[in-house]
Amino acid sequence: MTVATNGKHPETPTEEVWWQASVDRDERFRNLFVLAVRTTGIYCRPTCPARRPKRENARFFATPEEARSAGFRACKRCRPDALDAEDPAVELARRVCQQIDAHVDEQLTLADLSSRLNVSPFHLQRTFKRVTGITPNEYLRARRLAALKGGLQDGESILSSLYGAGFGSSSRVYEQASAALGMTPATFRKGGVGMAIGFEIADCPLGRLLVAATERGVCAVYLGDSDSELSAILRSEFPKAEIGEGGPEMTATVDAILAHLQGEQPHLDLPLDVQATAFQRRVWDELRRIPYGEQRSYQQIAEALGRPTSARAVGRACASNPASVVIPCHRAVGSDGKLHGYRWGLDRKQKLLEREQT
Repeated sequence: MTVATNGKHPETPTEEVWWQASVDRDERFRNLFVLAVRTTGIYCRPTCPARRPKRENARFFATPEEARSAGFRACKRCRPDALDAEDPAVELARRVCQQIDAHVDEQLTLADLSSRLNVSPFHLQRTFKRVTGITPNEYLRARRLAALKGGLQDGESILSSLYGAGFGSSSRVYEQASAALGMTPATFRKGGVGMAIGFEIADCPLGRLLVAATERGVCAVYLGDSDSELSAILRSEFPKAEIGEGGPEMTATVDAILAHLQGEQPHLDLPLDVQATAFQRRVWDELRRIPYGEQRSYQQIAEALGRPTSARAVGRACASNPASVVIPCHRAVGSDGKLHGYRWGLDRKQKLLEREQT
């Protein structure tokens, strides 16, 4: 099982988990994979004390043998070839990944996997999630999405890419693929050309507010002082989309957000159309569950997700939130109650929290 990318396609949830495990030098992942570095040609254990590479230079392999086959050599510091006694849970997780990788174009179920590996569905699900941080179904969806993106970017037809990735061709599955991509497969195949985004900028208690949306939902909410700066950010983040002024529906969305900021509409439940990794989406969903007027520490959010060692990863997910206010990342604070970073400025974060508590 190889979980390495060629630098062309976005990372999958499993790769996100393994990258975070490498950053944290998480001992639970000691024997699950090796981290290879393109610039040095060396592969290490995820617990190696060596300096971490830039994310774009990292590749992941399930075994040292796969890393060597790809042309990398072992680190002399952590000696990844001298494997420790195998952890049965790690071995089971590897076997699950191997089964999914080999049958990504099939309709695999948890029962199928447990039957093939001769373990109970409950034990398989629990063990896999404990080791990797995601469920077997999330891993399967990630591999299918990666295969779909690869096919579309390589110029294959939409139908061929859907079939090849195991999605099928029904309208329901097409809708699922569209939701995963953040746009229809046809739009993604053209690099986002033709993606229609409407936006509106209005005055608000925190300065200027930009709200942008597709036909599916809100895709961006920015706060700032300058209309030109906010619109420039929007165009830089959606460079191939068709961006224009929003219509009556956009005005209604902006009015709802303004009412929320003024304390007149505490519960804000607007549809979203944002692209995210599996972990980012889980963090953002958890943020939306925090009641108006309350806060949670990054550690508390990580624990709620079943990832108690991932407080820093939660912080990064908050920082990458494209739809502030609608996804209330301002409600995430440090364990000491202090404010730790906010894309639109700590003053705005403080004011948001103060307004919600009055």
